[in-house]
Amino acid sequence: MIGSRQGKGTRRSRNEWRSLLTRFGNGGLGVAAFCRREGISAASFYRWRSLLSEAVDRGEVVVHGGTPAFVDLGALNSQPTPRARLEFKLDLGEGLVLHLVRS
Repeated sequence: MIGSRQGKGTRRSRNEWRSLLTRFGNGGLGVAAFCRREGISAASFYRWRSLLSEAVDRGEVVVHGGTPAFVDLGALNSQPTPRARLEFKLDLGEGLVLHLVRS
């Protein structure tokens, strides 16, 4: 895998950073050793880990390997109150938005 390693200054996509962070979580190395092995700076590692965890906290759908992640919206009451309103927006990218409203 050393031949496929990207060098310093190489731009990585969000998916590539997610993949790196997944490998870090599964690898058992410390941050410094992992960053040396992957040829990335610790500052970039911490920045991307923060950015991607904030995206999860905001409820954005996280994509792993091109497959949308499961989004748990919680249970809905089977007998909604007369004025219960449910609104759901899903940004599908490239300007396409799915917007569902139950009023």
